[in-house]
Amino acid sequence: MITSTDNPQIKRLRQLFSQAKFRRQERLFVTEGVHLLQTAIAAHRLPEKIFVPQSLLDDPEVSGCLNADKNIQVIVLSDKIAQSLSTLNTGCTIMAVFSLPENTALPHRQDCVVLDGVQDPGNVGTILRSAAACGISNVLLNKTCADAFSPKVLRAAMGANFLLNIFEYVDLIEFLQQFSGSLNITTLNHTHIKSLYDLNLQSKPTAWVFGNEGTGVSPEIAALAKYGVHIPMIGKIESLNVAMAASICLFEQMRQRMMRNYSR
Repeated sequence: MITSTDNPQIKRLRQLFSQAKFRRQERLFVTEGVHLLQTAIAAHRLPEKIFVPQSLLDDPEVSGCLNADKNIQVIVLSDKIAQSLSTLNTGCTIMAVFSLPENTALPHRQDCVVLDGVQDPGNVGTILRSAAACGISNVLLNKTCADAFSPKVLRAAMGANFLLNIFEYVDLIEFLQQFSGSLNITTLNHTHIKSLYDLNLQSKPTAWVFGNEGTGVSPEIAALAKYGVHIPMIGKIESLNVAMAASICLFEQMRQRMMRNYSR
């Protein structure tokens, strides 16, 4: 059992929690809580190590995770050490170290969500969760987005990271120029604007592009689209939170495709 804050593994965990650069360098990230670990195991994504507080060793849910695979290294922490590491306010919690995914082949012919400078971790996590809920497997982020595997994004995504192909630090202009389906960008800064509810989203692969919370989609990316997508609103509100707008668009696509399947 680890009881010292000077233990090299504890120092490494702190860096994985707090430093995006260190996560990229080590190709690792850390989850907190039994729910995320259960979701990962159900998706056949096994951690390299599990750090469990001593007081949780007899917890039935925790025990189920610890017995998921005999090759997972389990390390016991004193409760004091576990509490000092956690980014949550719920006391001791189980932590697991995973390898970052090595996704290389970009989805040029598949549905995808493309994030251009979405910087708030809660927004990124919520969009990941909505994409997974709508059956979209691919999410691409450029270098100005929040780190998709930071503790705050992981919490907001509620396990969606393990259900998606996530591509970070993507050159979005190059990708979108090669994308073979429909390009839908939520912006009003375009010569031609279409209502979301006038789009035919039933068949072609679609790249949905959502931009920065303050400035929206960059002009260079907006120029690649034939039109901008507008979500109609009858209330006196100028715009929606990017995560809410993304969720509305993705669920509209899912609705249209479900209706198409029901009508067959």
